[in-house]
Amino acid sequence: MILTDTHTHLYSKEFDDDRSTLIEKAINNGVTRLFMPNVDSESIPGMFQVAKQFPGNCFPMIGLHPCSVNAKYQQELKVMEHWLGKNNFAAIGEIGIDLYWDKTFLIQQQDAFRKQIELAQKHNLAYVIHSRDSFNEVIEIVKEYNNFSTRAIFHCFSGTVEQAQQVIEFGNFKLGIGGVVTFKNSSVAKVVEAIDLKHLVLETDAPYLAPVPHRGKRNDPEYLMLIAKKIAEIKNVSLEEVAAITTQNSIDIFGV
Repeated sequence: MILTDTHTHLYSKEFDDDRSTLIEKAINNGVTRLFMPNVDSESIPGMFQVAKQFPGNCFPMIGLHPCSVNAKYQQELKVMEHWLGKNNFAAIGEIGIDLYWDKTFLIQQQDAFRKQIELAQKHNLAYVIHSRDSFNEVIEIVKEYNNFSTRAIFHCFSGTVEQAQQVIEFGNFKLGIGGVVTFKNSSVAKVVEAIDLKHLVLETDAPYLAPVPHRGKRNDPEYLMLIAKKIAEIKNVSLEEVAAITTQNSIDIFGV
């Protein structure tokens, strides 16, 4: 059984004390494919180090996170484009719009999102979307570029069933389901119940959003198993089926 974590910040400082141990533990527990979204130019060296240490298990993306977009965002985008010409990446990400923390740079976030979708299309890569409190804004931009051959993941999907259907209608788009699905009275559970497994991928977003019973603590990649078990329970299917289908979905998206 192979489980795929499509979104994990393994280079994060929260893992500095035990990074190698926790990655090895995850791999030994079946979480053998781990995809790392980039944040900005400062996170690139640490991400590369993890990928180098665990080749075949840990795969880097490249992108500028919307929360890292500021007045100097165009310089950061040049760094992303530079590395695209020098290294292999699984996707462009994580990119998008975040209106939860700060709306100051909304116009810049929108421009950065558009430019990075263009990079994804230029390099025939999937892209991974951050859409916190910004689903409608993100959807409008995605519509501008979607040609039904585009591959993307709506990371940490937390919308309604109707919004999930909007995403699916784009074609080869998947919904990233993480620890929130295990929370009591989670609306994400209703989405999982209504949507076919062929549209879902698994993620931890480690070190954030740990699933129950670890909620509020550091999230580790091995906890992906708890997310998969919860989805199997909701869908009334075997854990093996959840693992097989969601891993194949990740292969379809990333090509890895």
